[in-house]
Amino acid sequence: ALKFREQEASFLGGVIAALSSKTKAIGFVGGMDVPLIHKFEAGYKAGAAWADLKVKVLSAYAGVTPEAFKDPSKGKELALSQIGRGADIIYHASGSTGLGVFEAARDKKILAIGVDSDQYQDAPGFVLTSVTKQVDEAVFRAIKAAKDGKPLKGILELGLKEKGVDYVYDADNQALVPAAARAKAEEARHLIIAGK
Repeated sequence: ALKFREQEASFLGGVIAALSSKTKAIGFVGGMDVPLIHKFEAGYKAGAAWADLKVKVLSAYAGVTPEAFKDPSKGKELALSQIGRGADIIYHASGSTGLGVFEAARDKKILAIGVDSDQYQDAPGFVLTSVTKQVDEAVFRAIKAAKDGKPLKGILELGLKEKGVDYVYDADNQALVPAAARAKAEEARHLIIAGK
């Protein structure tokens, strides 16, 4: 089984959101209210608190069934509610429900944070960064282990140290990410990798 420490990259997303927010309020929209998505939320909240204790994190979930991952109208409704309470950056971990978060970000001229893959193209100019799973790295490790005659057994879990999770910082979004937020996120990366 290939698993990821989503909370580690979400921590970096929280650092970037906290240090990019002008209102000192940021949001989190989860899909289904389950332990896996709680990892994303916990990492994001911890990263925001580590970067700036004054930043408030608003959280909401779209539901308690798998349908919660495919309800863009609910995503937009939850995002608009958080924007109404001052959030100017919202991170989603909610599948296609997040498309509603992006729509709200465009409508209200705030920023969103994508999940799992680079989602910049879903709302160009409104996606601050995306917290990613480096599935290519996980698949490469599995194939290489098999090729080397040592096929993987049990669970392979990848975090920042193994380059299994990350956040996007490239030509598309670097103008949106303040230099101080980028520097603090990289400091956090090194501390997490070092086990601190």
